[in-house]
Amino acid sequence: MMKKVITVFISLLMILSLAACGNSASQTGQPSTEEKLAAGTVNSEESAENSTNAENTDTSEGQTNESENPDILEEQGTKVLVAYFSATNTTQGIAEHIANGLNADIYEIVPEEPYTDADLNYNDNNSRTTIEMNDPDARPAITGSVEDMEQYDIVFIGYPIWWGEAPRIVSTFVESYDFSGKTIVPFCTSGGSGVGSSATNLEQLTDGADWLPGKRLNGSDSQDTVMEWVNGLGLDFGE
Repeated sequence: MMKKVITVFISLLMILSLAACGNSASQTGQPSTEEKLAAGTVNSEESAENSTNAENTDTSEGQTNESENPDILEEQGTKVLVAYFSATNTTQGIAEHIANGLNADIYEIVPEEPYTDADLNYNDNNSRTTIEMNDPDARPAITGSVEDMEQYDIVFIGYPIWWGEAPRIVSTFVESYDFSGKTIVPFCTSGGSGVGSSATNLEQLTDGADWLPGKRLNGSDSQDTVMEWVNGLGLDFGE
């Protein structure tokens, strides 16, 4: 009888001991299987989120790099400017023929003080033009300027012949810009005088430009006549 009591008592102690071990295990803070699965799900979502963020970052950086790259500009043809001075509109007509024929830009050299008929009277020794042409250092002021002269490769310069020379205002124009590396094509109109030394005198006012021989044209010349001369210059005007 005593052995049975002892056996029952020992069994109760073992049961109590196992129960205590179970409670201890649950209090250690170790995650259960379900908690581990839940944690695995969270980690998976975080990984996916990090991957998405990385993709978004790469895409954003790609877009930024593309926006920072400048557009590649199409290569342009030769840029041509036709600049002219025309007190009586005779030289203007020739300049317009050239500009229209080449689809070039055109610029009028406009005096700050316009010339009157009295100023243009070459029979008057006291007229404005007579006084200017007798003074090699005279430089009449010009209104306005060429926008971005640097862009032009070829520059036509037209003028009337006054006293065998280009008007002094053309000297003002020539000295106002850097024509280095450009091709200069002088042309003139007159009542009968040729180019003479007018072009070479203007050339001496510049540095580093390639001056072609000047050409005298008639104010009544048609565009076809003018363009026949232009096309015979042997220049590459591009597109």
